[in-house]
Amino acid sequence: MSASTRKRGAAAMPEPALSVVSSSPAGNSQRARAYQGFTQQILTGGIRSGQFISQRELMTLLDMPLGAVREMIPRLEAGGLIKTVPQRGLQIAHVDLKLIRNAFQVRAMIEHEAILHFVNTASREELDAIEASHRDILRRASATRVDSKLLDDAQALDWGLHDRMVDALGNEIVSEIYRVNSMRVRLIKLEHSVITPARLIPAMREHLRFIAALQKRDATGATELLNAHIRSARDRVMTAPLEQVPAEWTPTTQPAGKPHGAIRKRKIS
Repeated sequence: MSASTRKRGAAAMPEPALSVVSSSPAGNSQRARAYQGFTQQILTGGIRSGQFISQRELMTLLDMPLGAVREMIPRLEAGGLIKTVPQRGLQIAHVDLKLIRNAFQVRAMIEHEAILHFVNTASREELDAIEASHRDILRRASATRVDSKLLDDAQALDWGLHDRMVDALGNEIVSEIYRVNSMRVRLIKLEHSVITPARLIPAMREHLRFIAALQKRDATGATELLNAHIRSARDRVMTAPLEQVPAEWTPTTQPAGKPHGAIRKRKIS
């Protein structure tokens, strides 16, 4: 999927791999829609790190039947996105230092392989179009006040490029693992990484540096610049105040359905 067709939080998700009830095409479609709706809620901050939520609350939030929600839960549990807490219900993955380290390590490993492939297989036309899209964001940022529409467009472009490189591997298993891990990374960022208008331009410039290396077919340079980009995103999270990043995931005592953590913040990878 190109960046121009991807809106924030609306990345297409593969068909669910786990099922506990129905195997009919209609059941599969509902599970897929429920899962995609769940990812949308994570990416927009509708579902928060550490939050307790019931199946019926998910049904209302996602506007899906209870059966589809129940069939979606094993997939979310397998991906580490939720866990069942006895006598409390479902808890959204809590952001802690272990999750941060693990999620960014998985991201770096997958994207390392992806960019080594992309540098040799992406067409010059595609790379030029990607560069032009980034330069258009920079032009808009320089010409006008950075508003929510521009930040959303920049975020969609940012995530879209990373997703595109991974999808170019042509490996559905890897793409699925990456998508699930991306939700962990974005859940982390919603909690701890603040985007200001000043952050938009440096982020686009980081992309343009490794895009230029891709255009030169410089695999070593592109890999080093991508790794620096990922480390920069990780370090911004790791240097958050310690009271914001718990050492481990433990169930909280907040009322069911209430979000845990700070207020929603806008972010960019």
